[in-house]
Amino acid sequence: MSARRTEGGGRIDRARTIRFTFDGATYSGHPGDTLASALLANGVSLFGRSFKYHRPRGVLSAGVDEPNALVTVLRGQAREPNIPATIVEIHDGLVAESQNRFPSLAWDVSAVNQLAGPLISAGFYYKTFMGPVIGPLKGTRFWMVCERFIRRAAGLGRAGAVPDKARYERMNAFCDVLVVGAGPAGLTAAKAAAEKGARVVLADIEPRLGGSANWSGEVIDGKPAADWAAAAVNDLRAADNVRLLPRTTVWGYYDGNTLAALERVSDHKQHPAKGEPRHRTWTIRAKSVVLATGALERPLVFPGNDRPGVMLAGAAERYANEFGVLPGQKVAVFTNNDSAYRAAHALRQAGAAIAAIVDVRTDISADMLDFAGKAETEMLTGHAVVATEGGKALTGIKVQRFDAASGALSGEPRSIHADCLLMSGGWSPAIHLASQAGARAEWNEALQAFLPPKPNQKWTGAGAFTGAFSTTEAIEQGHAAGLTASGARSKHFDAPAVEAAPGAPGSEPVFEITAPGKSFVDFQHDVTADDVRLAHREGFVSVEHLKRYTTLGMATDQGKTSNVPGLAIMAAALGKEIPQVGTTRFRPPYAAVSLGSLAGERYGDLKPERLTPMHDWHLANGASMYSAGLWWRPQIYGHAGETVEQAYVRETKATRGSAGIVDVSTLGKIAVQGPDAAELLDRVYTNMFSTLAVGKARYGLMLREDGLAFDDGTTWRLGEQDFLMTTTTANAGKVMQHLEYFLEVIWPDLKVTVTSVTDQWAGAAIGGPKAREILASCVEGTAVDNATLPFMGIVHGEIAGVPVMICRLSFSGEMAFEVYCGADWGTHVWEALIEAGKPFDLVPYGLEALGTMRIEKGHVTGAEIDGRTTARDLHLDWMLSKKKPFIGSAMMDREGLIAADRLQLVGVVSLDNRPLNGGAHIVEQLDEKNPHGSIGHITACCYSPSLGKYIALALVEGGKARHGSRAFTSDPLRGRFGPVEIVSHHFFDPEGSRMHG
Repeated sequence: MSARRTEGGGRIDRARTIRFTFDGATYSGHPGDTLASALLANGVSLFGRSFKYHRPRGVLSAGVDEPNALVTVLRGQAREPNIPATIVEIHDGLVAESQNRFPSLAWDVSAVNQLAGPLISAGFYYKTFMGPVIGPLKGTRFWMVCERFIRRAAGLGRAGAVPDKARYERMNAFCDVLVVGAGPAGLTAAKAAAEKGARVVLADIEPRLGGSANWSGEVIDGKPAADWAAAAVNDLRAADNVRLLPRTTVWGYYDGNTLAALERVSDHKQHPAKGEPRHRTWTIRAKSVVLATGALERPLVFPGNDRPGVMLAGAAERYANEFGVLPGQKVAVFTNNDSAYRAAHALRQAGAAIAAIVDVRTDISADMLDFAGKAETEMLTGHAVVATEGGKALTGIKVQRFDAASGALSGEPRSIHADCLLMSGGWSPAIHLASQAGARAEWNEALQAFLPPKPNQKWTGAGAFTGAFSTTEAIEQGHAAGLTASGARSKHFDAPAVEAAPGAPGSEPVFEITAPGKSFVDFQHDVTADDVRLAHREGFVSVEHLKRYTTLGMATDQGKTSNVPGLAIMAAALGKEIPQVGTTRFRPPYAAVSLGSLAGERYGDLKPERLTPMHDWHLANGASMYSAGLWWRPQIYGHAGETVEQAYVRETKATRGSAGIVDVSTLGKIAVQGPDAAELLDRVYTNMFSTLAVGKARYGLMLREDGLAFDDGTTWRLGEQDFLMTTTTANAGKVMQHLEYFLEVIWPDLKVTVTSVTDQWAGAAIGGPKAREILASCVEGTAVDNATLPFMGIVHGEIAGVPVMICRLSFSGEMAFEVYCGADWGTHVWEALIEAGKPFDLVPYGLEALGTMRIEKGHVTGAEIDGRTTARDLHLDWMLSKKKPFIGSAMMDREGLIAADRLQLVGVVSLDNRPLNGGAHIVEQLDEKNPHGSIGHITACCYSPSLGKYIALALVEGGKARHGSRAFTSDPLRGRFGPVEIVSHHFFDPEGSRMHG
């Protein structure tokens, strides 16, 4: 047995032995051990090297808040870096490596950085690498020379280069109550909610539910706390309305009570079951949430506080009680609060000698003095640790008399031999999820900690999360929270009797001992107390600036251990109180999340694919599919032996001759609803929509803020406060973002909601001379004659028993109707329209025919609305309202946007009867050997069945003035040169007689 493993105790399985390797050496442990506890039991004190100075580092904590002992776990050739050794469960065959060292952990050449301490203080990279280089590379920025080396040195672990063969899953869960944290408060809350019939999900980051009850040494209801917790877990496991999720980190709290969680399904197994994922990402939507996430112990800031062997007191207590491991044989304790005394007592009972308890306070309660007496240790009140001694392991500490009120040291330092130092700077409730939910934390002077904000979503807190550090109070709060979350009334609750151990009451407001030497605040990023003061001197006094300038509390740490000490030091430098300085907003993820779990089953070709509801019908009926952005759409419905051109010409002729139908489900569709919906539309469109009658649609144009065209489409007024906006397929997401930005940032006073409903509607456009007759033969519940359904009118009816909404509008130049129904019924309605159209020779047509008809008609799309054109360039200036301002109206009349020689939309006809190419230049003088003199370019082209010619739309300088003139296409990349005529962009039915019928 190892000298560090206790004779008995702990919750490990001592009957079984596990073998694993760390840095190539083989070690043994027991089921229930973490990598950290097993290595400590084997006498390992050195776990890694620090980020910047490459100082030797040991284990600081026993949980997810570990900043030092980050390791890389190898699974075959796959590497996963930056995993806290404190959460890695050992199993046979586990292979782990230390990080940030070369050539070895014991002898790291980069440790020379410690000699350059003053040169690489906070923000050194902002100042050091900005100057110019002298010598042969004169004129080059110094950063450009150093960047390659800096990037190689930056970071911690090294990611692998081979594909990860592990399996990952994504899951969705819905519940009445989500309880986060399975300590005494969380277990009680889950049980109370479950007993009221609520569907409960209980998630905890640890493999064994019960939290501190598993290792606190308390007695609850006459049982050891661990046994009380096990019984509570068994009760929950037996309930059919409870889902237990151990090894699950709830890492993100989002709007609508949606939370994200990571379940570590098989990391602890040598051989996962067939098909078993490694990680599972949960998206949990809860009616109510109970946050029982506990609290995190803070370090004290003093010189040498990062030496291996210096550890948080609560972590050492856990190693002794839960894992049966002594972090040291001769242990000293340094504290500013009561909780460290319990740790001292626990280690004394486990077999360690307590060298001394050093307390910055002079007034110690009788209970704590009794605990110290039980530990048979020397008490040094009104003292502080001012240095640690040793090399890669602690050998001793220096203590000195300390005045907590002034922070002054006096007398001569005294050395005390110790191979482990337990420190406790107080406790910070783990309020990260509550902070993510959207409110600022509140400072509590008595506890010297930030407490959770007032809820702005449906959550309630319990236990140490709220600052309730006694087990009795935590259980009482948990019961009340569970009842509240389940919707039940609170009632009297007889909390179980608890034989109390010291909790974590308010600590003395002492966070730093100012003495010569490096005192670390953020262990993960090597941020010292002097770095914080340097940031203050250089003007970075905002907590947000402090964080970014020094990297305090960034990356995986997220301020778990470093936040409050850093704020306290900045507050002292500013001469302010901590609440005046404030705190940064915690952001997700709370703890590191594997990228594989976020991707889930999606791997390989990660291009998203979107399919319309009628996709399978298209494939079954001979469609050649075409990728249009993220959507797959029919290009043509080709017959045997047909070319693409022959197919779209046939489809176009059939549509113009009788009728055609096209799938338009991909058009962006946005529900705009609320008292100010019409006002919003007036502001985002260039034309008026507040005057639009209910049951009518209107074509609209949007500009960007700079006055350039953004998107076009129709918007339908379904009710006084209910509009359905349609957008181009390509711009659906951009328009949605556009609306959300203006509503959230520019016009938050408008009472409007915008909801993307693109995927909720299936759409079919049926057009041609026979389109009305086809609809009349299959639509029930409404007429579709000209009086009932005029141009831009809307009616509601049924097709084949399915409710549909029909709007008469045209993109093809023919009389046409767009038919929308629920997406689930899309194929059913589509097939009913196809069947109704058979007597009229209705044909389905694809994107090529659709594009041909829109070019013949002169409609613009994304090819013309390319981010450089204005409404006037596209001959849409008739849509620019003079009665109201709108987005872009202030900028659209700038001198450069109204110049006479701007590129304007025109039509182009091939004079040599050869195909034209999109992107080809238009030139006045043809010079095939030296192409030059472009006056514009072709945006879209096709063969026109209506004209019997190859035609195109183009943007040409002074376009309208060139109608009737000759020019040339110049396309040297494809070797296509030839004469063209510039004409109006309205090739087909410019009066609109066919469309209006």
